[in-house]
Amino acid sequence: MNKKWWFFILLLLPLLSLGCGYHFSPGGENIDQNIKTVFVENISNLTSEAGLENYIRNAFISEFRKGKRFDLAKSRKSADALLTGSINKYDITHLAYSKTDIAKKDRVNVSIEVALKNTRNGEVIWINRNFTWREDFTVDNNPNKTEINKKHAIKKLSTNVAEKVYRSIISGF
Repeated sequence: MNKKWWFFILLLLPLLSLGCGYHFSPGGENIDQNIKTVFVENISNLTSEAGLENYIRNAFISEFRKGKRFDLAKSRKSADALLTGSINKYDITHLAYSKTDIAKKDRVNVSIEVALKNTRNGEVIWINRNFTWREDFTVDNNPNKTEINKKHAIKKLSTNVAEKVYRSIISGF
């Protein structure tokens, strides 16, 4: 082959790859358009961290409010779909230590199961049985400040989990 054909082939390959048909579905087109309202159920907390379920449920509610695809239903009965979930794992691990082996940085680790289900037929629209996330926080000499830092990390973790789950539902992943 001469140089002219190689130039043409090299120019054509990128153009062909653009038309592969793969794309994200940012508007939730992958979900039945008759599903317009979602009710966020209470989240089950199977861990020893009291109140964690409230942070995560509130973050889901906030994320669905911000999103454009669904409206929040006022009750389970009025919803087209239910978001259900359970927190299956919660732990804290040490990340960094001082020279005297005192923890200076910790990490909150959470694993949840979350699903979106059609209320009409019980069909699972989207599920992730082991969604994990983590958030780091600073350990202070003052235990009260450490507890405040931990709560901030849990709030941030909850927001990040809700954002990631919502995007995964909308995109069909």
